[in-house]
Amino acid sequence: MKQQFDLIINGGGMAGATLAWGLNYILGTEKALKIAIIEASIDEQNHAGFDARVIALSYGSRQILEQIGLWQDYQRIVTPINDISVTDRGHCGQTTLTPQEYQVPHLGYVVELADSGKLLLDKLSQTSVTWFRPNNITQLTQTIEGIDITLAGGEQLCAPLIVAADGGFSTVRTLLNLSSEQTNFEQSAIIANISTSQPHQGIAYERFSEHGPIALLPMSQGRSSLVWSMQTSDIESVMALDNAKFLATLQQAFGYRLGTFEKTGKRVSYPLIQTLTSTLTHHRVAFIGNAAQALHPIAGQGFNLGLRDVAALIHQLSNAVRDGDDIGSFKSLNQYRELREQDRSNTILATSGLVTIFSNQHWPLVVGRNIGLSLSNCISALKKPVAHQMLGWNHRLPTLKQHHSAS
Repeated sequence: MKQQFDLIINGGGMAGATLAWGLNYILGTEKALKIAIIEASIDEQNHAGFDARVIALSYGSRQILEQIGLWQDYQRIVTPINDISVTDRGHCGQTTLTPQEYQVPHLGYVVELADSGKLLLDKLSQTSVTWFRPNNITQLTQTIEGIDITLAGGEQLCAPLIVAADGGFSTVRTLLNLSSEQTNFEQSAIIANISTSQPHQGIAYERFSEHGPIALLPMSQGRSSLVWSMQTSDIESVMALDNAKFLATLQQAFGYRLGTFEKTGKRVSYPLIQTLTSTLTHHRVAFIGNAAQALHPIAGQGFNLGLRDVAALIHQLSNAVRDGDDIGSFKSLNQYRELREQDRSNTILATSGLVTIFSNQHWPLVVGRNIGLSLSNCISALKKPVAHQMLGWNHRLPTLKQHHSAS
């Protein structure tokens, strides 16, 4: 027997879980959709999307979380970003962004994925969302009226719409035989939590070194989250260093703005490959988050871009429900795609440009970027576009409003 749902979400990570909660919150109990989430991991502790990494939430992302009733919970587990310092090791170029310049309390917030996963699953336990976990899709068939899927566990589900929130190696995209564009930056990132002798005071650092960009984000308990991007050919030797030598190498590359690096947690590395799905929509299918686009972490834009996907889809689907329309119709999905195309292309272009400019030691680029950093620090008009990108303000989305009382 097929189980009928209004919406199937493949992937219960950050994007999929936030979408399910946001729709439930905006639509309320009277109009609530019957939602199924298919998730391959056993629980959030084993979910790759809820591991030991952190994400930087832009101020624009805070505004989205406020609109879907999550910020009150998130503010208890985030570390505010007060300032952002951008410097180039060995050169004079630098710029600093402050919240006062843009009339906001903070420029952004850092949250540990493990904490975020627990929060989202706790919230979803208060809803009628049906989980199929651990499970995955083995067959997917598009019909005129909807999507039919078969799970590895043997269950058969159908719905007028499926949302792919299943990461850069999207199962939905593979089953539909849709193309994707990959860019191998020939870089890898080292991720670790670092303790320093001086407090971070809520400052996020982006430091460009000869080994590659170094990001240090403020965390709870005085720690900083390190994302160190470098040529993949260098990664093995750096990962092989013992902790003391690793911290000394990092110290030499970063400098002493946080005093001395005293301790490192577990280090992990992964290759940096940009993956762009060829289309945000297909017949009765929508892509969000990393399933739509997985970006280089140089500017911390990936999750924030994905959250704007989520917000746009909540807006579109909740309006369709309100108007009695088919949520998986071409009209509905086309409007979602149109809402996202410009923001998506602009953010991808900006991120790729930063990788080229700041991961390159070619002398003319080094000179050019230092002139740019110095000028932007003196001329606010030059800094404004970059700041608005970091704040998530370059593409304003429709405001999400509850249609009925929240469940």
